Amino acid sequence: MNVVDKWLRQMGALAGRSAYHPKGSRNAEAVAYARRLQREQKQRDHLEMPFKKLPVVVFDIETTGFSPKKGDTVLSIGAVKQKETGLEEFYSLVYSETEPSETVKELTGITGNMLLEAPPAEEVFTDFLQFIQGHTLVAHHAKHEKAFMEQTLWTLYRMKFDYRLLDTTFLTRIIDPERQLHSLEECCDYFNIPSSGRHHALEDAKMTYRLWNTCTEHVQKQGYHTLKDVYSMLARQQH
Repeated sequence: MNVVDKWLRQMGALAGRSAYHPKGSRNAEAVAYARRLQREQKQRDHLEMPFKKLPVVVFDIETTGFSPKKGDTVLSIGAVKQKETGLEEFYSLVYSETEPSETVKELTGITGNMLLEAPPAEEVFTDFLQFIQGHTLVAHHAKHEKAFMEQTLWTLYRMKFDYRLLDTTFLTRIIDPERQLHSLEECCDYFNIPSSGRHHALEDAKMTYRLWNTCTEHVQKQGYHTLKDVYSMLARQQH
């Protein structure tokens, strides 16, 4: 039984309906727990940690569209992090009673029936916050992930998304400033990283993880060994 299920059983009943989707419930203890996880995360500063030791969670989300402010929501979330025993994975669909558009179903393979059988958002994102504890977040074109994380955490917990989130593209621009690399496929092709399973959140997270590792190896060869080194260089460029 997961943490949220235990809370709900102790409460004896659902505390109310979630604004994110009908199946979930905004539980006061779950909200407090999520906020505590974020406060603990803020106490960790990875700016001066060597890239080789920097703990990161690389993640990707699939969504119903591009505008969380207009009602688009998260369909699935996938993430990976390196442990001593190997790569640890996180993946879940997110419950919804709304059928994805035909375009989204064709792109992601996610159907309405799959979402009806998925766990509620409160459970998925509480588990995800546990998964990322002690880690810096990484995504490709992270603006998309950030926008949906901000909207989702606020809807579920009335909590701001206050985590350091790095975008792989800021490293690709350092490695080859003349080359305009945008999509994940373009970046992976450039670095000879195999591309497969596109638009599946976990598979995209794995590809982005390999891209991140390749990029950090390149910038270290250029003399940048920490995030602070990279940020200092970028600041000098701007001036």
